[in-house]
Amino acid sequence: MLQFALTETVHLRYLETADADELYALVDANREHLLPWMPWAADQDLERTKAFIAQTRKQLAENNGFQVAMVEDGRIIGALGFGAVDWDNRSSEIGYWIAREHEGRGLVTRAVRALVDHAFGVWKLHRIEIQAAPENTRSQAVPLRLGFTREGVLRECERSGDRWLDGVIFALLASEWRGGEHVA
Repeated sequence: MLQFALTETVHLRYLETADADELYALVDANREHLLPWMPWAADQDLERTKAFIAQTRKQLAENNGFQVAMVEDGRIIGALGFGAVDWDNRSSEIGYWIAREHEGRGLVTRAVRALVDHAFGVWKLHRIEIQAAPENTRSQAVPLRLGFTREGVLRECERSGDRWLDGVIFALLASEWRGGEHVA
């Protein structure tokens, strides 16, 4: 089983079927926090959570990326992972979220760094993207801290409830990343 240690008490691990109740409870408790940025949060229920985890297991089995739980002291505090991997062009996108009470500790940055290391080191990808809403400054801070380049804005590319969100695109190339640190 894949496991990335982030701190002495926090690690990443694959999502498991048995995580459905706990993951759903975390989403439900953080729904208002997630809604402005995560369109899926509005309709997330236990059945959708189970389906999401089943899809992540399929994604992993097909070598098409993976999703992981961020776990502290045995409790899930967030999730992140790769969208589909474009093996022809050796690229993928990373998405992430964390419970409100765990923000501001650098955990998401550490987690994304671990995924970037995996993408460039193990998978030998060429490019990683991260997308965030222009108003989501906390989410944008993660790729900026890790040396991603802000490439532009996709206008109204995602619907969240009754509104359309723009997406700020950040990208990092393998040639810009060495040993977990940004080169350029």
